[in-house]
Amino acid sequence: MDGLPQGLVSGMTRGFQRTLKAPIGCVGVALHCGHRVSLTFKPAPVDHGVVFRRTDLGIDIPARFDRVVDTTLSTVLGRGDARIGTVEHVMAALAGCGIDNVLVEVDGAEPPILDGSAAPYVFLLDCAGSVEQDGPQSAIEVRRTVRVADGDAFAELRPATPVGMPGLDMALSIDFESVAIGRQALSLRLTPDSFRHELARARTFALAKDVDRLRAAGLARGGSLENAVVVDQARVLNPTGLRMPDEFARHKLLDAVGDLALAGLPLHGRFIAHRSGHALNNRLLRALFADSSAWREISAAPLAVAAA
Repeated sequence: MDGLPQGLVSGMTRGFQRTLKAPIGCVGVALHCGHRVSLTFKPAPVDHGVVFRRTDLGIDIPARFDRVVDTTLSTVLGRGDARIGTVEHVMAALAGCGIDNVLVEVDGAEPPILDGSAAPYVFLLDCAGSVEQDGPQSAIEVRRTVRVADGDAFAELRPATPVGMPGLDMALSIDFESVAIGRQALSLRLTPDSFRHELARARTFALAKDVDRLRAAGLARGGSLENAVVVDQARVLNPTGLRMPDEFARHKLLDAVGDLALAGLPLHGRFIAHRSGHALNNRLLRALFADSSAWREISAAPLAVAAA
């Protein structure tokens, strides 16, 4: 676990680490490059954490905030010349399902986008099953407010309220000129149940006026109405419409769960954001771990008891 802040190790907040019972995989189209790719989740040992393996290159890339090399429309991890992009939905599913240690094998530059949400990955992880391991879990307790901003957009991590309350409270708002999106806000306490029922099914989205520009830039080449919500002013172009009225805010919060999972441990505190995206989410983690007075590693054992 070289390169992490001192004391940062893998864990979750149930007392002991978890991995998968068995490997499981899928095949699909990558959102941005448009290539057909395969992904396989494999069990991993204690303190392994989440690691992406580019099987076409034979290179492993740890899923860590300090490995993020690009945040243009997705979160991209890198190691040397190797890249693995659009990892946020995979990371959100792993965090939401409480999987600490896993090897994620991908034979291309991105995981499959599937239906544009985290729900298919949650389904795969459920099918594989999970098992408790011998290693104890830890968490990162936010001890002092850390804030990053870009214009009127911001993201913050604050200490838990009340002090000592385990887990992560999340609140996020968005504001788009498009009438179909507009202003939306959502707050929840992140738990396996809230992730599954409130966030997992929310799909990625795009504005119709931006699609041609994105494809000309080499992005969104695998995007379609099958894996993204597309909005044209007041209209949602998908024939089946939205899965929930505030699907846009829910997907932004899903992305934040995935981006914050790159901390390497569950966060214990409060996340508050307005118009935040991958760039601000990553800057927030970098700011947190750059200030040793703003966080500390704590044992998850008492948190598991308190949350039961």
